[in-house]
Amino acid sequence: MTACQELGIKTVAIYSDVDANSPHVRMADEAYCLGDPEPRSSYLNVEKIIAAAREMGADAIHPGYGFLAENPEFAQRCEREGIVFVGPRSEVIRLMGHKVEAKSTIKKAGVPVIPGYHGGDQEIEALAEEGLKIGFPLLIKAASGGGGKGMRIVRKEEELREFIESCKRESLKAFGDETVFLEKYLDRPRHIEFQVLGDHHDHMIHLFERECSIQRRHQKIIEETPSPAMDPSLRETMGKAATRAAEAVGYTNAGTVEFMVDAEKNFYFLEMNTRLQVEHPVTEYVTGVDLVKWQLRIASGQPLTLNQATLAQRGHALECRIYAEDPHNEFLPSTGIIHYMELPEGINIRNDSGIEPNVKVTSYYDPLLAKLTVYAETRNEAIEKMMVALSNYVVLGVTTNVSFLRRILAHPDFREGNITTHFIDDHKEIFEETEIPDEALISAAMAEKLRISSQAVGEGATSISVAGDPYSPWKSKSSWSNV
Repeated sequence: MTACQELGIKTVAIYSDVDANSPHVRMADEAYCLGDPEPRSSYLNVEKIIAAAREMGADAIHPGYGFLAENPEFAQRCEREGIVFVGPRSEVIRLMGHKVEAKSTIKKAGVPVIPGYHGGDQEIEALAEEGLKIGFPLLIKAASGGGGKGMRIVRKEEELREFIESCKRESLKAFGDETVFLEKYLDRPRHIEFQVLGDHHDHMIHLFERECSIQRRHQKIIEETPSPAMDPSLRETMGKAATRAAEAVGYTNAGTVEFMVDAEKNFYFLEMNTRLQVEHPVTEYVTGVDLVKWQLRIASGQPLTLNQATLAQRGHALECRIYAEDPHNEFLPSTGIIHYMELPEGINIRNDSGIEPNVKVTSYYDPLLAKLTVYAETRNEAIEKMMVALSNYVVLGVTTNVSFLRRILAHPDFREGNITTHFIDDHKEIFEETEIPDEALISAAMAEKLRISSQAVGEGATSISVAGDPYSPWKSKSSWSNV
């Protein structure tokens, strides 16, 4: 919406009943209520969203990060209705959304893919035989999925058939497609992705890499650029592979080509996200390019004026995802009303937030509350800036992962850039709470208040005076007592 405002474009926010007080609703020029908060009745309801666009006179729809952002049927419906979908064409979304077909297409373009089985025989025994040929450890993955759903790591033959069956069931339930594929599992790889932009005039560029290896439950929580694992030669090779992959499918608008990189710096195509990524601000910081503005320009038919030869990275950027979840309870989502918020401020500190005081965090949607992004001249300076910013990040009313993020950033291996997708699993010590609990701080504050009141009585006092202290718990007439 900020990008639209700066380009002179009016916006309409859609929202469900529980999101009526969300910041994006107030920020838009107009708003349209979708009703029932259940996703299939609101943000996944194509008919309601198309009707909203028609009623409000919208020329285009930006799909955001989730829900219908990578839904080819929704993009196709927009095309039929004559509404601009701010993203790639529906057939490209469909192709890249099917992991088996995507890998086959990308492999033909000369981009390396992880060895595996991507065939059409989906019988349990046939898949098990192919798995034995590939060897262990083995990864089973939903062909139409993402976000860790329909995925299992198989380390021994005894688990193979059981895990294939469970992946197929989970995939069918989550995506309506039980197709799975098998791949050699890379032990402790890095997850590195490249941002690409393509226009409708056959111009394709990349805007360098993002390191996304810090993950929990196969989902990213810390991203940065440049990657500490990258060198100029590898960056150039992977960048060319990313643009080649995008060109192979005739990609337009913003997208991300994701790779897995092993310890020897061999890289393999993982998947392509056919939308804007949550972590796009780190790329904007180091390149100075507003990706959302370019999404809108490309969608309106304008040619890319950015040139690969003149694009460069400067400095270092880090993003932390602020989740309403409890890291000490298997990252279980937290719900409740935001009673108070205090966001860090300063030069090169960016807050992208979907919440504010009195907003209710519900169980209907993803627990991502906000993104905190910082920029500095070096990686070490960016880490220190993020540490300070997180220490000044206050959200009261729900449990968050803020302290957990600080412990990751403080870990020596993270500081040295020794990170993989298994970082959290390999470093259980980051779950140990080393910061002072709120209860201890409250007790200390009360003790200090009582000490001052006691001093007011004079030296040698045998009782605590509360006459001049209107906040003293000793004056309470309730049933509360200090035992």
